[in-house]
Amino acid sequence: MSQLKSMSSATLIQKTPVTTIRRQIEQIRAGLSFRAVQNLQKALDLPMERIASVLGMSRATLHRRKLQGKIDREASEKLVRYQSLLKKAEEVFGDAENAREWLTHPQRGLGNAVPLEFAKSELGAGEVENLLGRIEYGVYS
Repeated sequence: MSQLKSMSSATLIQKTPVTTIRRQIEQIRAGLSFRAVQNLQKALDLPMERIASVLGMSRATLHRRKLQGKIDREASEKLVRYQSLLKKAEEVFGDAENAREWLTHPQRGLGNAVPLEFAKSELGAGEVENLLGRIEYGVYS
């Protein structure tokens, strides 16, 4: 199996390992490379319009960011949030496909909201992570 295929989807989002929280914060402040957006899109297997929506920007803004080669701080922070949720979902469900399926469909534990949409805010992302933790430990109710 090739090295790329053996990597989890979450790993594809940011290929450069972030070894410290401080380094990750610096990367967010500087704005992540647009490649990170493309990797998220590939990992979640969603159209770019949907990726733009979850990152809180219009398709036109996303296109401008592509031309600039990087995204702004706010979108970078959201992208890292989604990377973290994708990684957690892969741990809970065992593989990237099941994680994607769960993240992109309504979940009863979130009042039938779609986790990706629910996680647009930090508070919502915390609830998604909490639900994943409950599922992981069998405390779904």
